[in-house]
Amino acid sequence: MKENHLTEDNCVPEVNPSIPSTIPKFVDELPIPKVLNPDKRGNNYAYYEIEMKCAGHKFHRDFCKTLVYGYNGIYPGPTIETMKDQAVYAKWINNLPLKHFLPVDKSLHGAIDNPEVRTVVHLHGANVAPESDGFPEAWFTRNYEFTGSSFSKEVYEYPNNQQATTLWYHDHSLGITRLNVYAGLAGFYIIHDFNELSLGLPKDEYDIPLIIQDKTFNSDGSLFYPSNTTPPNKYVNPSVVRAFIGATMVVNGKVWPYFKVEPRKYRFRILNASNTNGYVLKLSNGQSFYQIGTDGGLLGEPVKLESFPLDPAERIDVIIDFSKLKHGDTVILNTEETDFKVDVMQFKVELPLKYKDRSVIPKKLRPMEKLDKDMAKRIRRLTLSQSLDHYGRNMLMLNNKMFSDPATEMPEYDSIEIWEIANPLVNPPNVSHPIHLHLVQFQILNRQPFDVNTFNEKKFIEYGTGIDYTGAPVDPDPSERGWKDVVRVEPGKVTRIIAHFKNYTGDYIWHCHILEHEDHDMMRPLRVIKKYCD
Repeated sequence: MKENHLTEDNCVPEVNPSIPSTIPKFVDELPIPKVLNPDKRGNNYAYYEIEMKCAGHKFHRDFCKTLVYGYNGIYPGPTIETMKDQAVYAKWINNLPLKHFLPVDKSLHGAIDNPEVRTVVHLHGANVAPESDGFPEAWFTRNYEFTGSSFSKEVYEYPNNQQATTLWYHDHSLGITRLNVYAGLAGFYIIHDFNELSLGLPKDEYDIPLIIQDKTFNSDGSLFYPSNTTPPNKYVNPSVVRAFIGATMVVNGKVWPYFKVEPRKYRFRILNASNTNGYVLKLSNGQSFYQIGTDGGLLGEPVKLESFPLDPAERIDVIIDFSKLKHGDTVILNTEETDFKVDVMQFKVELPLKYKDRSVIPKKLRPMEKLDKDMAKRIRRLTLSQSLDHYGRNMLMLNNKMFSDPATEMPEYDSIEIWEIANPLVNPPNVSHPIHLHLVQFQILNRQPFDVNTFNEKKFIEYGTGIDYTGAPVDPDPSERGWKDVVRVEPGKVTRIIAHFKNYTGDYIWHCHILEHEDHDMMRPLRVIKKYCD
């Protein structure tokens, strides 16, 4: 496969990848991302060198190979596993071409006068120093020939001083995050600790990471991504789009795969790594999931769920018990979608039980520290907003400010804050916005509906007035009652979270994790500052 060549030479797909109805479902076995071995290991640390490069990837049995960007040339990227408090050092190496194979909108911040292909890696959900966080302006090109204004080091340090959890790493380059993640730059990062290992949860081959993305293909099997808005913008082409919804479901790099299981319990770490699309997931036979964790790690105790929402960048840790099913039974992981995307993947009960299933669903998982609203030093009020940019395009923002505006969210080190985030955007597309804070894990307090017609954004931000609530606060969903780093901010509601800003000071960001929104311009700096005397 040549650099930026879209498909294999002389290969003709056996189906039309651009028409989902022609693609057979459940004919490819689910691949499990390989765990990466460190290049060097020492006392309480591991060192990795990870190369970003072009690769040919087989999305489906009947497709030709498709060009992707991959960490170590693999999509999804290899899984990094570590123990709590064992440091990981990672040198991320950009060996990508100089020209992107997806449409770059050069009118966006970061893309206007910078090289077309840039990368910077964000370990999503990690508590790390700002130099290792993957700040959008810390990008670099091949051989570090060009670097962004915030670039400071080639080797990132992840101390992993947080509880066992499922994180993920992905690209975060200013103005092209949506393209780089869609092209394949995403992978799992799993932290274990001794409490988790002592619980008797399903482990090893029964502990399965699932990265879900939606993608659309051209007829030759290459990745399709829209090059312009609908209707087209006459001033900018290619132009960023407001949303991207793919036509097929891809799990661990395969279109509608199947997974053979034994009649026993399995643990699934599910990540929504889609650009825009949120899902409500359930099982076709109506059986329950047993949730044991959220973005930030284990819950205090398991939660039994019939279904659950999962917005972009959210993770959920669940156990599915197949022991009551018969040999030959199948179960489909579904979404509340229409047409061909109602199916995500299939489980086939085909494998014999290797040995008695001694794994358990514990009644207690770990002590759950609760942040009480009385602990908060400050209540910070924020809004989702929209405007028109210089080219007449709808632009979504936070507090009516762009990413390039000076930081206004500057919590003090070791302080606890409540953030009240109002979403008055109820006109089409009338969607929830998954808001992600870097550095911290937080807890969701509640959501409260308000009258968007009488809402006064300025008064709300400055004084907490100018808002007419139309109902009482509602507790978070059962699936959200743990540590989170992404919160679903629903239209017509104020969403309240509480966070403890600790361990580091410096420059971070908070943003919508719909990647099209993040790139244009729903992202703001977040600066944790030194604590001053009262």
